[in-house]
Amino acid sequence: MYLPSFSLNNKTAVITGAGRGIGRALSIGLAEAGADVVLLSRTRTDLEETASMVQAAGREAYVIPVDVTSREEIKRAVQYIEDQGLKIDILINNAGMNIRSNAFEVTDDEWKMIMDTNLKSAFMMSQEIGSHMKENGKGKIINISSVAGHVALRTGVVYASTKAAMIQMTKVLAFEWGKHNINVNSIGPWYFKTPLTEELLKNKEYIDDILAVTPLNRVGELQELVGPAVFLSSDAGNYITGQTLFVDGGMTIQGF
Repeated sequence: MYLPSFSLNNKTAVITGAGRGIGRALSIGLAEAGADVVLLSRTRTDLEETASMVQAAGREAYVIPVDVTSREEIKRAVQYIEDQGLKIDILINNAGMNIRSNAFEVTDDEWKMIMDTNLKSAFMMSQEIGSHMKENGKGKIINISSVAGHVALRTGVVYASTKAAMIQMTKVLAFEWGKHNINVNSIGPWYFKTPLTEELLKNKEYIDDILAVTPLNRVGELQELVGPAVFLSSDAGNYITGQTLFVDGGMTIQGF
C-alpha cells in the first residue's frame, strides 16, 4: 500500500496560542483528523470557545491557561497533561505577537516581549515536551514561522528576527533529535485572514501591495494551513524533518 495514513486517530496534540486565529484553526483541523487537543494560551475564555469547537468535531479538548514565556508555567502544564495519563504525540508552537515598528523606534521592552513570546516560548515548549517525546520514543514538533523569517519585509524587524531564528532552530533541533525519532519542522505562512490581520486587510493600498507579490493573487484562508499541519503531524510526514513549508501563495518566489 503506497498511500500513507493522514489520520491522527489516537494522537494527542498540544497547541500554543490556541485561543484564536491560526491556533484555533489548527486545533479544530487536527481534531477533525482524529486528534485530541490540549489547548494553551493566556486567556481561558478564548480557549473554552476553541474547546467547544474541538468537542463538536468529536474529540477531547483540554484547556490550560498558561503564559508560555514562563518556564515554571510550561512545566506545570506538561505535568498536568501527564497527570491526565496523556502521551503527547504532536506539539505545535504557534504562540506569537508582532509590533509593527520602524527599526529606529524599537524599544528594549518591545524587543524582549516579542523575542520571549515568539522564540523563547517555542524553545522552552520544545525542550519540555521534547523530553516527554524522547521518553516515548517518537513525536512531531511543528513551529509556526513566517515568510518574514525568509524574506525582508518593510517593518517588524524584531518579529522577522524571531521567525528567522525559529527556522534555524527547527533545523538544529531536527538534527539533534532525529535519533530519538522526533521530527521537527516549521510552517511559514504569508497573509491569512485572522483577528490580528483584520484591520490591515481593510487597507486597500496595503492589500494591493500584498497581492502584487502573491502569484495566487489572494490572501490565505485559515483552513489552508490545516492540510500542511495534518500532513506534517501524521505518518505521511514521517520522513520529513528540519524543513520549512511556506504556505504563501507563492510569495517567497520573489520577495516583497
